[in-house]
Formats: sequence, structure tokens, C-alpha cells
Amino acid sequence: MSWVMADTTLLSRAGSRSQPCPTVLVADGLAGEGLALLHEQAEVVVANGLTEEQLIARIPRFDALIVRSQAPVTAKVLAAGRRLRIVGRAGTGVDNIDLAEATRRGVIVVNAATANTHAAVEHTLALILSLARHVPAAHTAVQQGEWERGEFVGVELRGKVLGIIGLGRIGSLVARRAQAFEMTVLAHDPFVSEDRARQVGVQLSGLEDLLRRADFVSVHAPLTSSTVGLLDADKLALLKPTARLINCARGGIVDEHALAAALTAGRLKGAAVDVFEAEPPRCSPLLTAPNVVLTPHLGASTQEAQRGVALDVAEQTLAALRGEYVAGAVNAPFVLPGALSLLQPYLDLAERLGSFLRQVIGGRIDEVEVALSGLLAEHDSAPLTAAALKGLIDPVTDERVNIVNARHVARNRGLRVRERKESASASSSLARSARSTAIGGADRASDYANLIELRVHSGEVTRVVAGTIISDVPRIVRIDDFDIDVHPFGHLLVTTHRDRPGVIGRVGTLLGAGDINISRMQVGRHVPRGESIMVINVDELVPPELLAELAALSPMQSIIPVSL
Repeated sequence: MSWVMADTTLLSRAGSRSQPCPTVLVADGLAGEGLALLHEQAEVVVANGLTEEQLIARIPRFDALIVRSQAPVTAKVLAAGRRLRIVGRAGTGVDNIDLAEATRRGVIVVNAATANTHAAVEHTLALILSLARHVPAAHTAVQQGEWERGEFVGVELRGKVLGIIGLGRIGSLVARRAQAFEMTVLAHDPFVSEDRARQVGVQLSGLEDLLRRADFVSVHAPLTSSTVGLLDADKLALLKPTARLINCARGGIVDEHALAAALTAGRLKGAAVDVFEAEPPRCSPLLTAPNVVLTPHLGASTQEAQRGVALDVAEQTLAALRGEYVAGAVNAPFVLPGALSLLQPYLDLAERLGSFLRQVIGGRIDEVEVALSGLLAEHDSAPLTAAALKGLIDPVTDERVNIVNARHVARNRGLRVRERKESASASSSLARSARSTAIGGADRASDYANLIELRVHSGEVTRVVAGTIISDVPRIVRIDDFDIDVHPFGHLLVTTHRDRPGVIGRVGTLLGAGDINISRMQVGRHVPRGESIMVINVDELVPPELLAELAALSPMQSIIPVSL
């Protein structure tokens, strides 16, 4: 089980039920390599150019939807996708997907964030050079039999100032390529640190200062509520009359009417635009503006990028449908690749701990606290908290709950969530020595390098469970204040009772008479003949009548069946 998972992945942790073949709707063009990969593991329907209404009509039977930049994945489409578990964006941006609604509904959204990076960078440089040397206009003139070289005198990039708006993956690589042309690079990005700017070799600048100083301005920001119309008439007026503007990011960041007016009035030397407010841009004023180079959203249009994007989104879609880790999930807690090898088994453990406590406590839960100790405390706690919340909430709601929307569902149910971390040096307060007594075994004591403790409050009742990974296997090592060693798999019986001679024998006898096979039994206690806890792993579900017989045993205080 993994940290981003589809609902059907957890039909049974005992693994007894087979999975149906998932269905995938590809609603925008996808390279053949990606389609071939999808066909190997899913039923695939390709239907390009669907409107919102057509998507609403077709989406109900599909588990996955793959789009590019055209298909509108609106709230209505997501509401109609009753089986929808993942939306894959074959590209970088997700502005045609209602991300908030997808998150609310527990639909994973992935993109191919890196496969087309180099293609976009190279197209940006192509447009910068085309503007600097009048390549498109000169080409047209020669085709028309003209040879007026004086009309096409350009400028060199060497020694010029390039202003980059948005210093993410693409912006950073554009900066490095520009430095090879001996350009000075300024960058504006409110979310980038001075250290990162120094690593890239650029100088951070305010937006207005950048616009005043730059000879070329290249836009690489995402389209968000704060960047829509970012470069309006007032901002464009700050540019030098000799400056040139390039937009290979998203349409809508640059005000097209203001840009066309600046070009027409000669307040700007030139512009190159690959993305538009409406695509195709049939009514854009840029179509008739002077000194422009226009391309039809070609930033990712190389053979290598298209193949990479298609394979990337197909692999992530199939991984999500299998319940595996999804590297490109944009609406789930992020796990750095270097941390994944450590966190992956603990994500499974966290969900099992949540599911265990939900079944043990039974009733309403008011508050949950997730505490991490050891190396786990050095990483972002959000994925582990979300996994624990999924385990707690999933059994008691008819909503789809997964790591994408677990916090949202918890908040809507009034569940307070707290997080706590203990460093490796201070983790002894959590990582207590395990002293559990197994059938025929002796007490053991060990310290845990990593521990997850889940504490839930329900009215006046507080229950605690803690777990770790031992020899690559999830283990529950504490229940309330009892140290124990439990394998949290399959069917379990959790009892509290007075420690008396013969209790274990009578429980075993009753289970044997009921044809229930015991695979493991662990007992935790504080002192002989005192309060004890017992967890029994059994191979079959224990029927209610047998549970009643077990509960009637004289030293038995409670017995709770748990399935994990």
C-alpha cells in the first residue's frame, strides 16, 4: 500500500479479491508510446476535442482521465466522474483542471512536470534569437524575392540584460543558457531564496526594477490568481522602447490588448508569444500587431518531449490506479525522492495505525495527535499525518478518502489534528523499550530508530497506538501504555483482561472449537496478575456468537475484532 492510492487498492489487505481492469479516457492527443503503455494494463478510450458537456456525459464509467491543455476538467466534470480516481495532465500546467474540487473529491491530479522542460527552454531561446535577428520576417522577405538586408539589422545577445519572471525549472535553465550567450540575468520570483538565485547565477530583482533594466524579458511563471494580467499596460510601460518580450509560459499572464497597443505605438521593439488567452487565438489583437513572432503553443512540441510526456503521465496514471507512489501528484503531500525510501513503509504503517485505532475506539473521535520520532521527525510530517487520517476516517464515511483529501474530510467532520516531532536524540520519550511476552518466548528490550505514535481523544477517553518498521515489516509496538509486538495484518482480536493462569488456554480452546486458526498471539502486561492486553492474529473472521463466548470468560474485560 502506498501514500497515494486508489480506493480499490484496499479492498482487502488479505489480498483475496482481484482487481477489475481499470478504464482510462484520453481526452487530448497523446503520443503513441504512452497509449501503448496504457493499453497493456487498462481499457483505453481515446476521444479528442471533447467539450465540457461531452466530458460530463462520458466520464462516469472511467477510473482515470488524461488531458492536455484543452479539455476542461471542471467541478461539474469531476462531480460526474463518480469512479474517477486520477486526472493526468500530459504537460506542465494544470490550469484547465479544477484542482480544489479534485482535492475535495479525493481525485489525484498528476502532471508531467519535467519531461518537456528542455523543449520549453529551447523554444524560449529560439524565440529570443528570432526576435533579436528578425528571423521570421527576413525569411518571408526572401521568399517574396526581396533582398533588403538593411531592414533586418538585429542585435547581439552578448552583453544584454535578460529579465526572467519565474525562476522555476524552466526559468532556471533559460538563465543558464542565457549566460552561455554572455547575457546578464535578472530574475523576479517572490518564492525563490537568495541562495537559490546564487546557485543559478542570477540576481534577484523586484518586478518593476527588472522591467526597467531588461533588454529581453522572458515569462516563466505559472498562471494563478496573482499572475493573471501580471504584465498589464502599466507594467509594459516600464519597459525600454528597445526591449523585447517573450511569453512561453501561459496565456493570460500578459495582457494581449496592452501588448498589441505597445507594439503598434512603437513603445516596445518586439514580442514573441507561444501561448494565448484563448487558443486558438482567432480574435487576439496580436494577430495583426507589428514586430511579433507567434507560434501555436509549441513549447513542448518536440518528438522527445512528446514521447517523454506521454510515457510519464501514462506511468503515473497506472501507478495511481495500482495504488503506488505517484511522483507527480500536484495535490498530495510532497515527498522528496531522497526521502521516499525511508517514508514509504511508514506511510503504510501510519494508515494501519489509524485503521487499528478507529476499530478499537469505535465511537466519535474529537482530536488526533500524530507524533514522529527519530529520523522520521526530520521530514515533512504531512504525508504520514494524511495516511493516518485516512485510516481513521475511511471506515466510517461513505466519502472517498485518500491521502489527497484526508485533511479536508477530517476538517469537515470537526476532527482536530495536531502534529508533534521528537528529534532522534529526544526520541526516547516515544521510543520506549518493547517488553512483550510471546507464547513460549521471553521479554525483549529494544530502542526504535523511528516511531509513529497516534493518540486519539474521544470525550474523556484517550487511546494510543505506536508502531515502527522492524526487518521491513510494520509492527505495532505499543497499545495505550502496554508494550507489545503485533503484526498488523489480516484479522485480529484485541482483548483486555486480568492476567490469570489459564486465560490464554481457554481462549485458544474456544477458538479451536470454533475452527478459528491462530497464527500469532502477543501479550503485554505491567505486573504479574495485573491488567493485561492480548492481541491474537487469526486466519478467519470470528463469528459474533464465538465473540460472545470469549467475552463471557471470567477474567475478560473487553474483546474487539479488528481487520487490517
